[in-house]
Amino acid sequence: MAAEGPGPSPDTSLVSLYRWLDTVPLSRPRRNIARDFSDGVLAAEVVKFFFPSLVELHSFVPTSSTAQKVANWGHLNRKVLSKLNLRVPEEMIQQLVRSRPGMAEQLLQLLREKIQERQRQRKEGAGQPPAEPAAREEGGYLDTGHPKVQSDSGRGCSQEGAARAVTFPAGAGPGDMRQQLAEREQALHLARDTIQILQAKVGRLEQLLLLKNLRIDDLSRRLQQLQGHRR
Repeated sequence: MAAEGPGPSPDTSLVSLYRWLDTVPLSRPRRNIARDFSDGVLAAEVVKFFFPSLVELHSFVPTSSTAQKVANWGHLNRKVLSKLNLRVPEEMIQQLVRSRPGMAEQLLQLLREKIQERQRQRKEGAGQPPAEPAAREEGGYLDTGHPKVQSDSGRGCSQEGAARAVTFPAGAGPGDMRQQLAEREQALHLARDTIQILQAKVGRLEQLLLLKNLRIDDLSRRLQQLQGHRR
């Protein structure tokens, strides 16, 4: 019996992982993956990109504090990863928090597998039209702080407006309509998620600008004091 061919090498697996990760618009550039993912924030952003309704990014605090990093991972475990049938062991969290080389890649490999598994389940449909879960997920995403498209009192008007906005070519069957609706829902999720990430970037830049101004003020005071002493 002929022996089975060798599986993908570790280097090949990492290249595939990094390419997959590059498709996700993270809020900060990837420099050192062990440190970048140590506080759990970017891991939350990865899940948010694929499943917007599962994650509320404001619940995760970018930090260098070990205690806050552990808190972020604990929250991610309980509120997000559990919905993907994934739980990061405590030992692994401690190693992630300490930026141990290779641990972030291990976590991302597990996360990618669970994300792809859930995507396959959605494609199979589980007996439901594709547009229905997309519509439910949109409602969950809007509950995380974005303005709602429709309210209870104005549900009829909002649905009527949405119906006018979505048009289909003549002769399109129910399958084509559902496919187009699903694609538009996904595009809407991606656009809103990108906006949220950009808003987070703006907030961080504003914080950096404030710190810079405070530093300039402090240096100016010290310079004035030094000049006064010389006189």
